[in-house]
Amino acid sequence: MRDATQPLGNEELEEGRKLFSRPCTFMLGMASLSQLPPDTLPEVCFAGRSNVGKSSLINALTGHNGLARTSDTPGRTQEINFFSLDGIMQLADLPGYGYARAPKDQVARWTRLIKSYLRGRSNLRRVMLLIDSRHGIKSTDGEIMTMLDAAAVNYQVILTKTDKLRPTELEAVLAKTRLDLAKHVAAHPVILCTSSAKTSGLDEVRAEIAALSRF
Repeated sequence: MRDATQPLGNEELEEGRKLFSRPCTFMLGMASLSQLPPDTLPEVCFAGRSNVGKSSLINALTGHNGLARTSDTPGRTQEINFFSLDGIMQLADLPGYGYARAPKDQVARWTRLIKSYLRGRSNLRRVMLLIDSRHGIKSTDGEIMTMLDAAAVNYQVILTKTDKLRPTELEAVLAKTRLDLAKHVAAHPVILCTSSAKTSGLDEVRAEIAALSRF
């Protein structure tokens, strides 16, 4: 496993570019665990608070603006949406958590669905945990991280919307995030910084995911 001090090499970046140059197609939206697609391929999922930018990141990574539906309205994604990367691996876009304005029964259903999926998916290689760089890790993020620690599910933090911060602000967020992650046993040590709007950091995310397709 690459540690936080090792930069990605050209070979790894090229592997990521090649993987995401392949066709990526929508498979299905899953509202209950009985609808889960087969677990025969490596899978990576994108999790995070509502409106953190999960769908925007998936669209930017795959180069398909309309692949994952985006919305300025928090809580729009109500299912786990699955995408196939040319039959090599699968991507999953989870409903956003932490949206208090949705009906309580709906929030409870989303939460149960997310936690059941994260605990029980045997082919899940890593959870890409998206954190809005403007706000850092919130209590609801910490709850998910603690649950993933207990379930021994590996996860990696991706800071989103980093174009909204000045360099000094981003460094402060990175330092705080590193301290937080040191308390969590299942957290991957490498933090990724991205901006879907500016397309920065996407090559590194693609390379990290491509490495997981080999296992």
